[in-house]
Amino acid sequence: MCFPPAVIAGISAATGALSSGLQYAGQRRQAKQQAAYQAQSAAAERQRALQEQTSIRMRQAQEQEATARELEQVSRKSQEALARARVSAGEAGVAGASVQALMDDYTRQEAGYRSALARQQELSAVGTQLGLEQAGLASQQRLISIQQPIDRPSFLTAGLGAISGGLSGYRTGLDIGSRMKTPKTEVS
Repeated sequence: MCFPPAVIAGISAATGALSSGLQYAGQRRQAKQQAAYQAQSAAAERQRALQEQTSIRMRQAQEQEATARELEQVSRKSQEALARARVSAGEAGVAGASVQALMDDYTRQEAGYRSALARQQELSAVGTQLGLEQAGLASQQRLISIQQPIDRPSFLTAGLGAISGGLSGYRTGLDIGSRMKTPKTEVS
């Protein structure tokens, strides 16, 4: 069976246009899937960053609670030591400047220890703040790497590709059709 060149050219043109249309649809589907993947990855990163910040804050709260308990124990022990010193001095019949000097020494030691704990707590708070900032910057960098530009197909480019494919197919069809013609032989 022999097809006329116009039919072959039409089929080739339609195949070229269809191919471009299918390519556009595939690119569009791929772009949507990439966008969905990026959205899911970004949401997971935000959740991870939130959990990291919560963990840092919980560690800070635990450290503050431990320091508060330690200060309470120091205060209690200091009060007990002062009370024992007063009782001992009273039982020994000692009074005056020497007893007051001993009491002042206990108080000074307690104040020094409290001051050191307060400074330690300040430095710990600075460390926590720096840790939170670092976690935030690291999360921001991860989000930047996740959210890369997505190559979205252009309808105009797909349309021009379909036209180009169609014309190319039409030209190929005409070429094939012209080669299929058999030369007529003359009978004498």
